Amino acid sequence: MHPLSSSSPPLLPNDASTDSSVSSERRLREAEDRLREAIEELQRRQRRARGLYPPCDHADESCVANAIGNVCQSFLLSYGVRVGIGILLRAFKLARRQSYSSLLDLKQLVSEKDLIVREEACRIGLLFGGFTGSYHALRCLLRKLRRKETPLNAILAGSVAGLSILALDDSNRRRTLALYLLARLSQCAYNSAKSKNRFHLWGSHWSHGDSLLFALACAQVMYSFIMRPESLPKAYRDFIQKTGLVAAPVYKAVKDCCRGSPVDVASLHAYLSKAKGSTTMKLEEFPSIMPCSVIHPGTKSCFVHDANAAAATFRKTFPLYFSLTFVPFVVLRLQKFMDAPTRTCWYALTGAVRSTTFLSAFVGIFQAVICSHRKVASKDHKLVYWVAGALSGLSVLLEKKSRRGELALYVLPRAADSLWYILVNRHLLPDIKNAEVPLFCACMGGIMYYLEHEPDTMAPFLRGLIRRFLGSRISNPTPPSNRTASYTYLHTLNAMKEPKMPENRENEISTVEKYNLESIPGL
Repeated sequence: MHPLSSSSPPLLPNDASTDSSVSSERRLREAEDRLREAIEELQRRQRRARGLYPPCDHADESCVANAIGNVCQSFLLSYGVRVGIGILLRAFKLARRQSYSSLLDLKQLVSEKDLIVREEACRIGLLFGGFTGSYHALRCLLRKLRRKETPLNAILAGSVAGLSILALDDSNRRRTLALYLLARLSQCAYNSAKSKNRFHLWGSHWSHGDSLLFALACAQVMYSFIMRPESLPKAYRDFIQKTGLVAAPVYKAVKDCCRGSPVDVASLHAYLSKAKGSTTMKLEEFPSIMPCSVIHPGTKSCFVHDANAAAATFRKTFPLYFSLTFVPFVVLRLQKFMDAPTRTCWYALTGAVRSTTFLSAFVGIFQAVICSHRKVASKDHKLVYWVAGALSGLSVLLEKKSRRGELALYVLPRAADSLWYILVNRHLLPDIKNAEVPLFCACMGGIMYYLEHEPDTMAPFLRGLIRRFLGSRISNPTPPSNRTASYTYLHTLNAMKEPKMPENRENEISTVEKYNLESIPGL
């Protein structure tokens, strides 16, 4: 027996067994790593010797069959989501008219005369299905041609497959989608650089940085809506117009007043003469400011008008938000909906109420700021509407924290699009025709790289949307039966090494919670 040192306490039996277990696990992991490296090196040598290319991840299917299957699956999913949203919105419209019996009449519910979704749904299906199928086909082709699997394969395949954006015939929609992906790609690149301690923005640790970004984007959008409405897409401009209670002639009069242009008195007088509760007033061709009596002629009280605007926005947009929450989840998560239909409906209802409340507060705050300015000022200025948009953006605090960043990245491309139009119109930037197509292709190449090689840098919303909606077979590859035993063992080692992450149901549901479909033509 050797005497124990006075400076070292004796080891207890449990401590000794714990240290031994930790040491054994560490040695086992090191052995697995060495075995994995040896198997990978052996596979590389065998492929080089035989002139083979890396195996594809689509089981026993051929590359052509896999591509066609993805085209059909993505097309049907996207087509079903679009048609389902259109039918549900049509049902809400019939219910508002208290025509409940017509809900069972297919001629009124899904007729082409009242429900114009066929062409738009087909175009959306061709966009999503065409991208998915061509991406898988190009990945397989690049594996065979280059005889290796590198990040360049994902970038090239995503970029070329991005030409599916040509399925949309509206250049404004293509440009909006391209700018949205540019914002998402910038987010992925920033998260990647930040995780590697290469770069981070000042203030990135702020808990409400996403709300600030949303407010700044809304300021540009609302300024453009009042001062430069032609810089916004027509569908988006109509959506903003319909959510408020201010008429189009009034907006035009406010713009002319701020710019020092003559006001169209005849058009404004014709509108005021038809408005309920409006009083006869003298209109000037060059007024210093448009009074509240012109902005809301049917209501004398500004507070009542703001409350009415918020309530009207809630009534008009609740069916849209409920449809955008409920239909995609049912179509894309049918099994989960069948397992818990009540929970799904409740989640869709509460999510729609919360989102509609946020939008109603946005409209109410914007109207309140405009009226408050007229109480203290005698001259209008275009900067007022930029400030009003920024203050209205603070209503995003009513939304869930996980949704604020998504909303900010949704509005930011529209603000950038508007700013781009203004700079081009002032000849500060060149006007390149169809520039949105190569921009979309480049962004899709970057997005697919981050999806496959750095998925943690991507927002859960976008990552889940692409994996489930655009490329459902990407996230669940099945090893083919004709692969070697070494590959199967390597696949098993990887599965054992990767820890299972707890399922976050809220993130899964939020993946399909909102879509850029606020403009539903024909409904």
